[in-house]
Amino acid sequence: MTAASQQVSVRGDDPASDGPVAMELHTVEYRKQGRVATVRLNRPHVLNAMNLAMHAELSRVWDDIEADDDIWLVVLSGAGGRAFSVGQDLTELAERIENGSGRSSFGSAGKPGYPRITERFSFAKPIIAKVSGYALGGGFELALACDIVVATEEAQFGLPEATLGLIPGAGGVFRLPRQMPYRIAMGHLLTGRTMSAARACELGLINEVVAEADLDACVSHWATDILACAPLSVRAIKEAAAASLSRSLPEAFAAEYRWETVRAGSADAEEGPRAFAEKRTPNWTGH
Repeated sequence: MTAASQQVSVRGDDPASDGPVAMELHTVEYRKQGRVATVRLNRPHVLNAMNLAMHAELSRVWDDIEADDDIWLVVLSGAGGRAFSVGQDLTELAERIENGSGRSSFGSAGKPGYPRITERFSFAKPIIAKVSGYALGGGFELALACDIVVATEEAQFGLPEATLGLIPGAGGVFRLPRQMPYRIAMGHLLTGRTMSAARACELGLINEVVAEADLDACVSHWATDILACAPLSVRAIKEAAAASLSRSLPEAFAAEYRWETVRAGSADAEEGPRAFAEKRTPNWTGH
């Protein structure tokens, strides 16, 4: 294993831990601590631009998180402080165009690292995006696919694909008009203009803007609040909220949701009311 690679996935001393998970990673840092998985894009020398190797490694990480019942929450960030991610590695793309393998459109089917988190529509565990610096192109699309977004005051968001002869095919062209007013979204999509963290917060794209020095504490606060909730309730809520966006209210009420079925039959669904009646903190098990 080279010095640039990483083969640790740490749980710490959580009693639910089944020990470290060996996974050799060169472009992503991946840790587990208690109930939280932290995933950090780790190509700071290119502002965490995502190449095919990173996509392939991220796919393995997302698979591992989905399969691990002891992980209830994910925090996604970028290394180096200058960028969350500036999106696709355009140098690599130019090389792929030269050898005839660089054409792409919507989605990532058939490409390394499929399915990416932007297309894992049934990924039920909540993801907090921790954004410092630039979140551009695919980096912004990553943030748009997360559930909670916390950013520093200096963060910048944008989808510059139109200026590059490309398209925000990892979901930006679909998610942005759904998450902010349509005409404002189109203004950014058709021009590639960036927006500040403060503006993104005004438009409802991010949850909170903080000073760089307060970023870790703010994300920790969000994580603590989420982990205080029943994990199956959190997953059922995330699933139902996302699925209902394309349904009428009668259809949304009548639909069946996998995680709600699990939650409704769980011990945690009984633990919550009992803990309330007994005036104690609930002991969530995720079962």
